[in-house]
Amino acid sequence: MTTTDTPRDVVPLRDAVRAWFLISLQTFGGPAGQIAVMQRHLVDERRWIGQRRFLHALNYCMLLPGPEAQQLAIYVGWLLNGLRGGLIAGTLFVLPGLVALLALSAIYVGFGDTTVVTALFAGLAPAVVAVVAQAVWRVGSRALNSRVLVGFAVAAFLALAVFAVPFPLVIAVAALTGWGLHRWRPELVTSGGGHGGGSGGPEPLISDDALHHDRPSVRRTSAILVIGLIAWFLPVALFAITTGVGSVFTQQGLFFSGTAVVTFGGAYAVLAFVAQRAVEHYAWLSAGDMIRGLALAESTPGPLIMVVQFVAFLGAFHNPGSLDPWVAGVLASLLTTWVTFVPCFLFILLGAPYVERLRGNHALSAALTGITAAVVGVIANLGLYFAVHTLFGTVTTGPLSLQVPQWDTVRWTPLAIAVIAALLIFKAKWSVLRVLGVSALLGLLAGLAGLPGI
Repeated sequence: MTTTDTPRDVVPLRDAVRAWFLISLQTFGGPAGQIAVMQRHLVDERRWIGQRRFLHALNYCMLLPGPEAQQLAIYVGWLLNGLRGGLIAGTLFVLPGLVALLALSAIYVGFGDTTVVTALFAGLAPAVVAVVAQAVWRVGSRALNSRVLVGFAVAAFLALAVFAVPFPLVIAVAALTGWGLHRWRPELVTSGGGHGGGSGGPEPLISDDALHHDRPSVRRTSAILVIGLIAWFLPVALFAITTGVGSVFTQQGLFFSGTAVVTFGGAYAVLAFVAQRAVEHYAWLSAGDMIRGLALAESTPGPLIMVVQFVAFLGAFHNPGSLDPWVAGVLASLLTTWVTFVPCFLFILLGAPYVERLRGNHALSAALTGITAAVVGVIANLGLYFAVHTLFGTVTTGPLSLQVPQWDTVRWTPLAIAVIAALLIFKAKWSVLRVLGVSALLGLLAGLAGLPGI
């Protein structure tokens, strides 16, 4: 089928918008939870896309800087409804988090720490541990269909958790190993499955051939690149012209544009750098503010990197220039969100047609299969990091780079909430939103009762 014969919408746009809106309201728990939500809605329930195709898109997104879950939403939206589908999916994916964190930033500045707000978020944090555990299980059960691939995941986990190997190096080694095994023993890194389904997933209702695709061309690539770069940097230029090149808006626009292209390995990999520059160099906020902002971002839907919106709000609120502080905070939040996520659309819309053309390349597929298996270990490492820092008061660096909690500092109340959340998810099969709601209520009750750890 040629590009001109491909239907623009392989699912009705109204149905797609409704699905992406529902997904956007459930994007808690970091990238693992967000990917699992899309897996459930798009692969398992609606069966709009097959497991193999879903993982192929995820593999490409894992190679890019930026939030891979949002990029995956753009990619799948493009497959289902073309350009407008990608734009709609990517925008809806971050919109609830943008609104929620903007409101919470204003509440934080206006009211500071309150018992009720603190307790609510303290209940959400341990619930997210259970959500991530569920996501690791789901993604791993789909992607790790051989002992060799399980070995990839374990090796990636140990490399990150014990030896602190840089994430890009872990992914590069996984890709090269997958490619090398394909040349030696191709059956060891074969995902398996039939056309469109594969990897243990249900057979999709829409065939691979019906999904949207564009023919790669210099003209198309040039047009998207020019339009994307203009859209990315035009707001920064306008702020530089109207407020000055030394204003907090211009500084934040340029700084967060730079972080958008170096966030390999997820938000955690770049947040230490962001915190150091924002606190020590620019003095936009305090270290305590940064930690509380991270907690707020962990508890709202959308990518964790959305915490940069909180950083920008506080920085502009404290350095508004000639503007009202509240207006400055809102404008800085919107500008920072724009320069953080517009590159994601650019990366996907530029590269997806080329990646689609390479789906039949078995050597590349083997390399990407190795990446997918390693990513399970990466997500597990992030889950471990989050668990030890949520459930223990003190965490030290043990042998090599292993994070070791001090067992006598266990936080019993968050631990109890995490156990309850895990039982509700794994045993009672509750939805993520219901579990988060119950956990927030438990945190509130524990805080009002003065229980430790809240």
